[in-house]
Amino acid sequence: MEANPIIRICNVTKSFIGKDNTVEALKGITLDIQKGDIYGIIGMSGAGKSTLVRCLNFLEKPTAGTVMIEDRDLSQMSDRELRKVRTEIAMIFQHFNLLMQRTVLDNVCFPLEIIGRKRADAVARARELLKIVGLDEKEKSYPAQLSGGQKQRVAIARALATNPKILLCDEATSALDPTTTKSILKLLQEINRQYGITIVIITHEMSVVEEICSHVAIIDSGSLAEHGRVEDVFARPKTAAARKLVFMDHSRTELMRGKRCVRIVFQENSSFEPVIANMVLDCKTPVNILKAETEDIGGIAHGQMILQLPEDDAMAARMIRYLEERKLTVEELNSYVG
Repeated sequence: MEANPIIRICNVTKSFIGKDNTVEALKGITLDIQKGDIYGIIGMSGAGKSTLVRCLNFLEKPTAGTVMIEDRDLSQMSDRELRKVRTEIAMIFQHFNLLMQRTVLDNVCFPLEIIGRKRADAVARARELLKIVGLDEKEKSYPAQLSGGQKQRVAIARALATNPKILLCDEATSALDPTTTKSILKLLQEINRQYGITIVIITHEMSVVEEICSHVAIIDSGSLAEHGRVEDVFARPKTAAARKLVFMDHSRTELMRGKRCVRIVFQENSSFEPVIANMVLDCKTPVNILKAETEDIGGIAHGQMILQLPEDDAMAARMIRYLEERKLTVEELNSYVG
């Protein structure tokens, strides 16, 4: 673990006790999040990731373990001290949670009213934030008059009102279409870069993590399955939970049993270079593309492909060598597929 993280989660367990049974939602999670990171916490539905994010600001108090924010142990704080810390830890949600009877401007003013800021100061701050999120012309509108993306921008502006050090995003793009999701993620990235706010993104979508996160933790059935830099986890997932999220369609990979298949990860290749086509021409042998998820980000190819290589071992080895020489990560799938 690195020294002095802004968030330190130490052996956090959370159990919910019902009338007939006890559900252990989190099982001994230990994790560090460094100041200024955009950190993704990802898992399938029911994995425990939303419970974990609610433990970060003690909206849910862990059954065991500690959460430290800038070396302050939340479990040792009074309710008054916790309320003060929560002004430093803002949160946005999947369904925006805006006050429908208030205008956009008054929604952003709301957290400042709660902490006793003068009306004139709150309005000035709200207008400044609406400009940052690109909605200054909507200050007199009501939430019902806004699109989903606009509502989330208002929610982001409201979250920033108290100058938080940490922004928690609980499935904040799940209700949005892909184009709007990209614009919201770009806005979060700009906020992180410009203001140095540490952002924790809870999601079930690997594409969201790949888009803007520097680090990722994978939660599986309440346990921490894997964590590290996004490019490392994406390029060489070590656990079954990580591989399932990276592939996002395990049933399709199961069809490859007994075939010579490789997974190729694009990270630094020019998107203008037709690597696979050039390999086929160079080797004079076709390959079967079983799956492809690639996109152009700033002229660089990002994503993955799964190829079925020729049965001839020498030719398959030549193709793998060709791809590796072009700085592609190549992983044979035979060892764990099926």
